[in-house]
Amino acid sequence: MERKTCFFIGSRYTPESVREQLVEVVEHHIVEYNVTSFIVGNYGNFDRLVQGVLRELKGRYTNIELSLLAPYIFIKNTETPRGFDGTFYPDGLEFVPKRLAIIQANHYMVKNSDYLIARPGSGNSRNIVEYAQQREKKGLIKVTVLKDQ
Repeated sequence: MERKTCFFIGSRYTPESVREQLVEVVEHHIVEYNVTSFIVGNYGNFDRLVQGVLRELKGRYTNIELSLLAPYIFIKNTETPRGFDGTFYPDGLEFVPKRLAIIQANHYMVKNSDYLIARPGSGNSRNIVEYAQQREKKGLIKVTVLKDQ
């Protein structure tokens, strides 16, 4: 069976009230879409919420894997954080200026994931979601945008 990957992007200011919706959407991706690989960053409240939800769901769905997106080379070479199965460092990122590393890593993930679960704010997270939605129109990715609660 082909391995399916889901990436997450959202505002660092995402409220806790999104958590219940996030649990439902992630569980739907596991059960209905057979997603087994989840990749998330480590910058802001949305990423923290996603990490907590995935750690919780790993107790019920032992076949899923959680990887930390490592946009900087020094993160790639550090120990895997508690609750993660590994880190993922996108190819070619070592040639990108540090100030652009997260943006490039997010673009890489949108190009190389089957699914995106998002709760964008303004700025880069919104731009990445709009980029993913353009790819979705071509059938290259499926995007789920969480609603405001």
